[in-house]
Amino acid sequence: MRDVKAKLLPLVLTAGVIAVDQLVKWIVTRTLPYGRPVEVIGDFLRLVYVQNPNIGFSIGRSLGGGGRFVLARLLPLIVSGILLVYYLVGKDITRFQRWVLAAVLGGGLGNYVDRIFRQGEVVDFIDVKFYGILGMQRWPTFNLADSTLVVGGILLLGSFLFTREKKSP
Repeated sequence: MRDVKAKLLPLVLTAGVIAVDQLVKWIVTRTLPYGRPVEVIGDFLRLVYVQNPNIGFSIGRSLGGGGRFVLARLLPLIVSGILLVYYLVGKDITRFQRWVLAAVLGGGLGNYVDRIFRQGEVVDFIDVKFYGILGMQRWPTFNLADSTLVVGGILLLGSFLFTREKKSP
């Protein structure tokens, strides 16, 4: 029973990420003007409410309705399903990896909730100046779920490459 609890406890983080992400997006949609940036730290950090029909970094922008549907609605659902199955049945997952996988699932599902309830679009609102690095003056606008996905993905990759600790239940 203890092993089951240890395995399922990180899923509380998944639910928490989804809940906080949706709460913040609800606040953004109620308080920020659509498409008009509000400076937080000068021009470096701005909040701007936009809705994104594409996936990260505007991937899928040039696709038609069917291609965009597959890329934005079916692919994330399949990937989330695969991650959840791996999370639940994987035997060689460390405790840290289990928590990071739970966070990644929360980020992915937070954006997926938007896709279902916001006509296939995701609410983005964090806008950061990028000073011409990689040819971009501003980083693509993103949200808390995106941040959780990226940070969690980096931590997960690093853990697979460098972790040698005892595996969790």
